[in-house]
Amino acid sequence: MILGIFDSGLGGLTVVRRVRALLPNVDIVFLADQAHVPYGDRTTDDLAGLLAQNVAYLATAGADAIVMGCNTTCAIAAERGWPDAGIPILDLIDAAAEAVAASGARRVGVLATAATTRSGAYGNAIRARDRDVHVEEIAAPRLVPLVEAGTLSGPLARDAVADAVAGFTEIDALVLACTHYPLLDDEFAAVLGANVLRIDPALAQAERAAAFARLHAGDVGSGATRYLTTGVLAPFRRALETLGANERDSIEHVSATLARR
Repeated sequence: MILGIFDSGLGGLTVVRRVRALLPNVDIVFLADQAHVPYGDRTTDDLAGLLAQNVAYLATAGADAIVMGCNTTCAIAAERGWPDAGIPILDLIDAAAEAVAASGARRVGVLATAATTRSGAYGNAIRARDRDVHVEEIAAPRLVPLVEAGTLSGPLARDAVADAVAGFTEIDALVLACTHYPLLDDEFAAVLGANVLRIDPALAQAERAAAFARLHAGDVGSGATRYLTTGVLAPFRRALETLGANERDSIEHVSATLARR
């Protein structure tokens, strides 16, 4: 079985890591569309185009299903519908809303990109399960560029995280509603303390992927991951080596034009 995963950049690796922990033998194709990162400041039309093109690319790469690793384009799909990829697409926001419901949290903060926040998709999905949950959605545009630059800890990261969460009122759970943000989890833990639950949607998304695999071919494959970027290959390779790519995996550049066909 081959699972396709895509994101605007390195954040989708949090989904890859969670999926791999539950499905060690499936093959994964991960597309990081770093030529167009960050997605959060792009227009709805542009994001809809990127969503359709990247989903189509993964389908032609042989994916049996697409496990979304990009909250921003899931938010666009909530507004405009999913493109017809000819294969199942597992929605990250829907998985996250299930995780919030399971947590029992009543006052929920959602930290996301500007485009995701603008759509209101998280609030809609969470309240669809329980209309009495109080949801605050705040954009954190500084965080994705930090992660893409490899700044995952230290004073700059700590200050950016503290600034990002400062606008919330009293919350008992925070959804890290961009897959880049869990890479800053140590800083979130330090800033928020032990009384605020941090919800990583990648966990629930990986569980959905595992359920899909069990329902179909199962955990079958070579266990290799094919990592693709539309951006610059050398820093992408360095980031993957830091985050744990192994000898079975391939790391390749894909032209941004090809990825958008």
